[in-house]
Amino acid sequence: MKSKTIIGLEVHVELKTKSKMFCNCSADYFGQKPNTHTCPVCLGLPGALPAPNEQAIEWCITIGLALNCDIPLFSKFDRKNYFYPDLPKGYQISQYDQPFCLNGFIEINGKKIRIRRVHMEEDTGKLIHEKVDGENISLIDFNRSGVPLVEIVTEPDFDNAKDVKEYLQKIQQIVRYLQVSDADMEKGQMRLEPNISLSPSPLSSPSGRGQGEGNWKLPPYKVEVKNINSFSFVEKAINFEIERQTEILSKGGVPVQETRGWVENTGKTVSQRVKEEANDYRYFPEPDIPPFRFTEDKIKKIKSRIPELPDTKLKRFIKQYLLSEYDANLLTKDVGIANYFEEAVIVGNGKLNSKQMANFFINRKIDIDKVLPAKLVEDILASLKTEEIDSDELKKVIQKVLKDNPSIEIDYKKGKTNALQFAIGQVMYILRKKIDTQKLKNLILEELR
Repeated sequence: MKSKTIIGLEVHVELKTKSKMFCNCSADYFGQKPNTHTCPVCLGLPGALPAPNEQAIEWCITIGLALNCDIPLFSKFDRKNYFYPDLPKGYQISQYDQPFCLNGFIEINGKKIRIRRVHMEEDTGKLIHEKVDGENISLIDFNRSGVPLVEIVTEPDFDNAKDVKEYLQKIQQIVRYLQVSDADMEKGQMRLEPNISLSPSPLSSPSGRGQGEGNWKLPPYKVEVKNINSFSFVEKAINFEIERQTEILSKGGVPVQETRGWVENTGKTVSQRVKEEANDYRYFPEPDIPPFRFTEDKIKKIKSRIPELPDTKLKRFIKQYLLSEYDANLLTKDVGIANYFEEAVIVGNGKLNSKQMANFFINRKIDIDKVLPAKLVEDILASLKTEEIDSDELKKVIQKVLKDNPSIEIDYKKGKTNALQFAIGQVMYILRKKIDTQKLKNLILEELR
């Protein structure tokens, strides 16, 4: 049975504001003693009122603008009601029908991935499962509760795990360029949730034939895999789900709409709970926070602060520094590396060209935290210095190498270019000096003609 994989994504990104979303508690909770970054607001104690973090809201809008979203001039917070031990209030302050950002897109591998919404919410506490006095128990650390969390939701525009991984890497790169989040997945600052289903048949055209790509029926179910913290785990989870759901459909069944978790040790997903619908959360406007009204000038001001983004920087590096797309990709992958390279280019202006700089930087894997740009330029210049050697002396060594290795001439004349590289290496080995390799190459070619 022919079927099409349909995948949508939800990505949660923690913002690196100094304080939490609705209180003054420090948001720098990672590695801290449990329950030391809390107050009545983030613990949900009676009478405590939330006060929105303006910086977090602006950063949420910044992410939306970077993802080509429309920014409505009216927005509000809502209460998402559900009961779970890590949610002290019994509800989460989130956004439902009027989020800060709508209808964006991002391009991956020539495909346009639509972004349905980018909204703002608060993070939950963290459950810690331990054994105490021989008993398995669950403890709750509320340090994370209330940390600003941006959720980025796509339309179901993916049909394979490879594109999903590239999209997620691009989102991580963008938020790091914006400097609104470190998006460190090992610390839980970026969490990935794919929704996966299989459509057994395409929508039919009036002629009775399928309409092709983009026109497959959305199936009556979807399986969400929650809180994955690795790009490779997302790939594995999606591919496992495709196999699992294909087997169910091939037997005439329909996969259960549910939330599942990824277990790396077994390489499988496991059922966690039946998937909730929006109405199960009983959303309603947050009564303790008035709605937001923005002006066009306010949105323009936020947009004006957005730095050069990865795709734009990549194109500029290729054009301005005459780099290959491969090299430019490596240099713009991280904004810190890109800025370091450009500073080194300025320092080396007139002494080195950008290609020499890029080759040395990439091949030597420079640690930008330990080597200053000026020191890099100094090291490159030192590596390019050569010793002068008499041409007649050099020719004698070349002739000796060719005489001792007759296969060099035979292989070279057969078109084997690595024979020339071997000859260069042999001459350099005998001389034990750093000489001009282009001059050496020309002299060897003269002997081989």
